[in-house]
Amino acid sequence: MTDWSENDVIAVADWSQCALVERIPGKVSGAWLVKGTRLPVWAIMNHADDYTPEEIATEIFPSVSADVVRQIIEFARSHVGVHA
Repeated sequence: MTDWSENDVIAVADWSQCALVERIPGKVSGAWLVKGTRLPVWAIMNHADDYTPEEIATEIFPSVSADVVRQIIEFARSHVGVHA
């Protein structure tokens, strides 16, 4: 398991370009969250190397669909090193 933090999530990509996430000041300390939830993006990314999106969605975070998990992981991986 990769140990992601909010700082890692911010460093990877410009998350404002991902329609599946939101950042609301004062909500979960302003972390990037799966839209409509209190689930931080870094929590999904912590499991991305060890579990499939389906396992993450059904076993770890059942409030989020496997499709959303997959798209967030793909967004992060496709933007590594792109964010300035």
